[in-house]
Amino acid sequence: MLHSKLIHPESIVVVGGSDNIHSPGGRVLKNLIDHQFKGQLFAVNPKQEVVQGFRSYNDINDIPEVDLAIVAIAAKYVYETVKILTQQKNTKGFIIFSAGFSEKDENGAQLEKKIVELINEAGGSLLGPNNIGLINKHYTGVFTTPVPKLDEKGVDFISGSGATAVFIIEAAKSMGLTFSSIYTVGNSAQLGVEEVLEYLDQSFEKGSSSKVKLLYIESIKNPLKFLKHTASLIRKGCKIAAIKAGSSEAGNRAASSHTGAIANSDVFVDTLFKKAGIIRCYGRNELITVAGILLQKESEGKNIAIITHAGGPAVMLTDVLSKNGLKIPHLEGEESEALLGQLFDGSSVSNPIDFLATGNAQQLDTIIGYCENASEIDAMAVIFGSPGLTAVDDVYDVLNEKIKTSKKPIYAILPSVVNVKNEIQEFIKKNNIAFHDEVLFGNALARVYNHTTVRDEAKEPDFKNFKKARKLIDALPNGYMSTENAVTLLNHAGVKFATPFHVQKEEKLNNILKSVNYPVVLKVEGPLHKSDVGGVILNISDETELIDSFRKLMQIEGAVSVLIQPMLKGMELFIGAKKETNYPHVILCGLGGIFVEVLKDISASMTPVSEQDALKMITDLKAYPILKGIRRQTGVNIELFAETIVNLSNLLLMVPEIAELDLNPLMATEKGVTAVDVRIRLEK
Repeated sequence: MLHSKLIHPESIVVVGGSDNIHSPGGRVLKNLIDHQFKGQLFAVNPKQEVVQGFRSYNDINDIPEVDLAIVAIAAKYVYETVKILTQQKNTKGFIIFSAGFSEKDENGAQLEKKIVELINEAGGSLLGPNNIGLINKHYTGVFTTPVPKLDEKGVDFISGSGATAVFIIEAAKSMGLTFSSIYTVGNSAQLGVEEVLEYLDQSFEKGSSSKVKLLYIESIKNPLKFLKHTASLIRKGCKIAAIKAGSSEAGNRAASSHTGAIANSDVFVDTLFKKAGIIRCYGRNELITVAGILLQKESEGKNIAIITHAGGPAVMLTDVLSKNGLKIPHLEGEESEALLGQLFDGSSVSNPIDFLATGNAQQLDTIIGYCENASEIDAMAVIFGSPGLTAVDDVYDVLNEKIKTSKKPIYAILPSVVNVKNEIQEFIKKNNIAFHDEVLFGNALARVYNHTTVRDEAKEPDFKNFKKARKLIDALPNGYMSTENAVTLLNHAGVKFATPFHVQKEEKLNNILKSVNYPVVLKVEGPLHKSDVGGVILNISDETELIDSFRKLMQIEGAVSVLIQPMLKGMELFIGAKKETNYPHVILCGLGGIFVEVLKDISASMTPVSEQDALKMITDLKAYPILKGIRRQTGVNIELFAETIVNLSNLLLMVPEIAELDLNPLMATEKGVTAVDVRIRLEK
């Protein structure tokens, strides 16, 4: 938890403060002064007695007790500085701008660790090192510009990168996005994104705290903590949008299962965000555009009216919204005809509503009034720029008034950032958001409207065979379980498996011949990828063929036994699971057999998986129409497929040592879902 002295200090010392406002120490002091920090403020500078009009101490030993220290000196001097502050000056809050720690080398990492130990022993809080600071309503503790306009209705922003934070602030300013607070965590030596989220969650006050949170994340050290507080904030009515950088390849490792090959680090991030209800973004401009949308009134549906005086942008916006599942309803009837009669000849009201380049403020007022009362419209996107011939102040005045008085959200897309630059700035000064690009806006709107909200948590699993499963697992070593043990574990979990015979020697085969019901399938055990080595023989219909096939499979290099199963018919499905670092398990599902890696039509969810989650996973598949049954083809039992996913989720909660699990394929019909192949790897 963040110490109160970091959030609301009554005294601040800038260690390394100077008159040079082009240095971090000089600039942060100027920012604190310019934005009227109300407490005691002083500096430490070995060469000056006064810095920017405030008392400066030559030696840190001489300063009085202080709540917060902002440190802007060389890394090699930071440890001794922090030691004096923690042990002699009762300092509890620390912001360390200095670089040269864990981001540099092992020596820097060790120094950073020692500094954190000092602050921990003192019960203090540290942001950084290697960050740009913190801004909240109490003080402006950053060394960068621009310093954004603070507004309690603005967004809370947490960034793992100082430079990225600056770029986002700059872009946000140009569109009118305001901030309630900004935290940059730098190396996250003590406080990371998770700890700041914890603070925002625990200090959240309905009606006064910001309801929109933006995150730029480079590392998630504690996914469960991250999930707990993001989901909690969203349940309290907040909206969260986030970028997770560096997750496409980093963390991938060689894996021998289908699941291992598919479930890379990005899948874990994606499922974590979905579990919480976070809107995932992939760029700075997309992030702030999503934020701008989240700050508007909330729409009750996906029916959008596009109001424009420029045909091209309206067509592009129509395309992007339609492709992403939003609707641009056709407008017709007496009321739309009456609207058309109030516009210039050549206008169109079918939607997009195009009132031409000569359209004026009065016409815009009329159009918005019509859309406000149209039951088939849930929100409006207004595109209005200028060729530079006339001023558009009156149009933007109408837009400003309607945004504030309409019950429906109105999104202002103002693309003329040069011709009507001044008018846009005035529009923004009235606490409006101005979107500049219709396609960027359209994609962001689709992300907002289509994202999955946080759902109720999955029920505690009723795992009746928990003790039996634990006894089995506790007796096994790391690595791949034998098929026999894996099948036993699945039975304990309530997952149906095609009854197998495990045969190591021909003598045992002779003993079970009379028990075999044909046709059967034979699979070699030992080699990891059976199909690649010709280790699967289908549709064996008699004793002679069975014996010959057994002998053939046992000659394959690495073969230890042969699995004999009934030859089941049905559609091939796939369920897999994977554990990575300190994330919860991810479960995946899709079509089975060779389609898993070829089509890559996979849905994923993070454990625990509820029945609702499982059904959503299945319906999200592109192959879902096939699973339901299409063109008189019989479908599969969707409910049993979902039940199998939930049973496996419960198993993973009870046996967290499972590192990878593959059920591929499961044979599915209208009546049942039965696994016919399993691979489970343990990593204790």
